[in-house]
Amino acid sequence: QVQLVESGGGLVQAGGSLRLSCAASGRTFSNYAMGWFRQAPGKEREFVAAINWSGVSTYYADSVKDRFTISRGSYAKTLYLHMNSLKPEDTAVYYCAASTLLVSRTESAFGSWGQGTQVTVSS
Repeated sequence: QVQLVESGGGLVQAGGSLRLSCAASGRTFSNYAMGWFRQAPGKEREFVAAINWSGVSTYYADSVKDRFTISRGSYAKTLYLHMNSLKPEDTAVYYCAASTLLVSRTESAFGSWGQGTQVTVSS
């Protein structure tokens, strides 16, 4: 199993940008599909973005497409989420997750989770 630690969250004004990072420990990080999910207050956790093991294939929720970019550093064992043109509705706790299955938008496919990092977008 892989251990995940997110960082990079914070408070930003609408229209601003943030970059989230997820540091992974474990020998087989490169074999995992990775994803970002988020949970806003009073709402269920939802899919944001995912990337396959090689980094070639990426998938996004419609709400973040063209604003967010998911990427992975092959040697640094780090997953990133670049967030641009942030909106107040992007406010949530963002979670990094790893899956031994093929890349998926489904939460149940991910067996390893980080503790989350708070992103707050002010209007």
